[in-house]
Amino acid sequence: MSEYINNRQKRKEILKNIIRQLHEGRTVDEVKAEFAAFLRDVGPTEIAEIEQALIDEGLPEMEIKRLCDVHVAVFRESLETQQKPETIPGHPIHTFRAENQAAAVVLDRLQKAIEALLEDPTNPVRLDEARQRLAEMREYEKHYRRKELFLFPYLERKGFSGPSTVMWAIHDDIRGWWKALAALLEAGPGEDVEDFRERVKSIFWPMATAIREMFYKEENILFPTSLQLLTEEDWRAIRAQEAEVGYAYVQPEEVLAAPAPAPTPAPAEVAPPPEARALVSVMLHLDTGTLSPEEVNLILNTLPVEVTYVDENDTVRYFNKPRERTFLRPPAVIGRKVQKCHPPASLHRVQRILDEFRAGKRDVAEFWIQMNGRFIHIRYFPLRDEQGRYRGTLEVVQDVTEIRALQGERRLLDEEPIIR
Repeated sequence: MSEYINNRQKRKEILKNIIRQLHEGRTVDEVKAEFAAFLRDVGPTEIAEIEQALIDEGLPEMEIKRLCDVHVAVFRESLETQQKPETIPGHPIHTFRAENQAAAVVLDRLQKAIEALLEDPTNPVRLDEARQRLAEMREYEKHYRRKELFLFPYLERKGFSGPSTVMWAIHDDIRGWWKALAALLEAGPGEDVEDFRERVKSIFWPMATAIREMFYKEENILFPTSLQLLTEEDWRAIRAQEAEVGYAYVQPEEVLAAPAPAPTPAPAEVAPPPEARALVSVMLHLDTGTLSPEEVNLILNTLPVEVTYVDENDTVRYFNKPRERTFLRPPAVIGRKVQKCHPPASLHRVQRILDEFRAGKRDVAEFWIQMNGRFIHIRYFPLRDEQGRYRGTLEVVQDVTEIRALQGERRLLDEEPIIR
């Protein structure tokens, strides 16, 4: 056993050294020539493990992102010989793979539309076709969102946070290209047709390459690793949450069975009637009153604001579920580090707010954005106990569109009577 452990550790160190050499400037061909025999049987989980290990040792995640395509190039021949685990219809990985197959077709159609447009940029029919195909491509956003909101949190619980952060950063690159290309196509070629051509090419080709490379990384690294690490219970939990985001181009079959219902209690253990339960239920004695947990839940979910609580260790502990929601908060977010709930590009801003709250340098941070024609007000407040110790952060999100439009005054007595 000790020999196996030593060999496994030695193998891991060699793989880490290979990636370090790539980051130091050696080419793919140079590395493959030196380590050809060793690279033949490298599996997807090993690649994810060594990237995570290098991140844990201090290699910045964005440095991994910068050369992740190079990493794949080195291991590509080995990955293509690996047998891909089969999954049943309805399984999240089966759905992800079906979406990739459909998205590849959509991307090919978009490419043909772009190539036709580049031949005749002033043709309104070709311009409209390119716009429609790009809109179709952007439906694939649901695929990325489900990865970020559901798959990544479960991988992080298994100790794999680095690879998910790198992929999320690439998703954001692709989103940026989508947005830029949409704006360019909407504006049209204008008077400088050649400049329009060059700008379209400068956006489309890196975007298409990144999407296709992500297909490969998912199929050959992310999905096999996820199938190896996550349990059947994990997959059922992911499947139960997916519909909140939706699917791109496909609808999964309802094959994954729901968890077995709890056994019916024996007659001697039948629960007491509601009146009796009310007498024995736990009551919360608050500063200004006493409430039951059920009442607290009802109150928080009735508030016209979205509330999220992050504890002093930066872990998401709670969110309410008001009737109208601006931002999706799936159950998978509970227990996740708040830093992992934000795009990598904005992480430094989130961390700065938390650090200033923790140090007592700030008592509120607020932002407002316009989204889908609505005006959204976002505020963060530090929670501090009676001794002034930092106990976490509260995020409050409110759609204030109608509030901003109010004028004059309306008193309680002016309320129109309810007609029954």
